[in-house]
Amino acid sequence: MAGTIQSLILTPPSIVTSPFPCRKTCCLFSRSLRINPPRRSISTLIISCKPSDEIHGSDLANGLNWTKTLMNFASNNFLPLALTSGVAFGLVNPTLGCLADKCNLSKFSTFGIFVVSGLTLRSDAIGAAVKAWPVGLFGLCSILFFTPYFSRIILLIPLQPQEFVTGLAIFSCMPTTLSSAVALTQLAGGNSALALAMTVLSNLLGILIIPFSISKFIAVGVGVYVPTAQLLKSLVLTLLVPLILGKVLRESSRGLANFVDHNRKLFSKINAVFLSLVPWMQVSRSRSLLMMVKPAAFIVAIGMGMLLHLGLLAFNALAIRSLSAISGGHKSIFSKKENAQAALLVASQKTLPVMVAVVQQLGSAFGESGLLVLPCVAAHLIQIVLDSFLANFWLRKELSSNTAKVA
Repeated sequence: MAGTIQSLILTPPSIVTSPFPCRKTCCLFSRSLRINPPRRSISTLIISCKPSDEIHGSDLANGLNWTKTLMNFASNNFLPLALTSGVAFGLVNPTLGCLADKCNLSKFSTFGIFVVSGLTLRSDAIGAAVKAWPVGLFGLCSILFFTPYFSRIILLIPLQPQEFVTGLAIFSCMPTTLSSAVALTQLAGGNSALALAMTVLSNLLGILIIPFSISKFIAVGVGVYVPTAQLLKSLVLTLLVPLILGKVLRESSRGLANFVDHNRKLFSKINAVFLSLVPWMQVSRSRSLLMMVKPAAFIVAIGMGMLLHLGLLAFNALAIRSLSAISGGHKSIFSKKENAQAALLVASQKTLPVMVAVVQQLGSAFGESGLLVLPCVAAHLIQIVLDSFLANFWLRKELSSNTAKVA
């Protein structure tokens, strides 16, 4: 009897000619269950009554959902993934990265970064920021003159290797990020035109000011002489010229400008790929030294990068609040939420591409370039993550207040 039941369950009768074989098979199964119902066969009976196409279809749908989720995650986090992948590849297999470095691929990637940055810079919104010029002037002074003083505090920290400390000190002398601060300002509902104007001007002026800032704040503290005039010439050729070239190409062709504006995500990913090539090559070249670094030292360097950004946020927030109180309180242009948000985000972020270009031009004056850049990659990612939380908090607060007003 048991053998008969098993044969009925596993192999349906071949003589069935009904157009609904599943129904008839289920009836035969139910008769078998009345004879001797084994518990372990119930789930098998239910599954076998389902059409196989339905099962495979649901599996395929689940697989497509997982693929879509992963693709969306990769698209939304392309820059951090590209940077961390470049560092990881350099640590795992440095041979290809060392070969690319010998072929001077880093110069090509730096040139590409700033050509793309020039292509994506929109100047039409700069005129809209003229009304908030006092806030923009404070932002430029904070980025180029005030926040570099944080480098002196960083250099006081005793940490080995010394390149970690020096790299973060150089990072604090950089201008603001080329795109993330503007994007986060727009997300939070801030004055994106003001954020864009501060970004453009700080990066253009920063190329001229950075050599003097490094000589004053970093070289004196480390005891290294920096040829300021030579560094200025190198930065103009490697940063300013491609930036202007990209901007000229954008302004000379309306069709190109429209294409770039409609494919900004694509160009941001291209820029991320160019940027990830630099730490990949530098980490590959410095792998032997990096493997000698204690993990605790790198964790401390990451913590320093986080504290640096929190310190910049606190300094700029206090300065904006003080200027607001001095210049008229609630009627002050500094007290307008949109302007304050733009100034706080833009003035508190530091750009990684310019820092990488500066380290390349300095050679080994401050130590191994891979050790100088690695903590700054972490600091760059940390500032974007922290500010994204801040922008999201502002956005949620604004939505809740609007909901309360409607109610």
